Amino acid sequence: MVYRGHVENGSIQLDESVILPEGAEVRVEVVAPASGGESKGQVLSLYERLRPVIGAAKCLPPDASVNVDHYLYGHPKK
Repeated sequence: MVYRGHVENGSIQLDESVILPEGAEVRVEVVAPASGGESKGQVLSLYERLRPVIGAAKCLPPDASVNVDHYLYGHPKK
């Protein structure tokens, strides 16, 4: 059975009154992201997550992206 609800002050509140037995196993699934612009739980893009390290590596060989396995593990160059 599926019950719908919302988060209020950090707790999950069901939209309808339901009595569940103590110790009942439940599963919580987020249906839609919270609206309101930049909230604490906002999902960041890959670029936004990696922005602090983009361009941080200096003095790499020009073929480092193609031959990363060679430089890390000693595999033959491509």
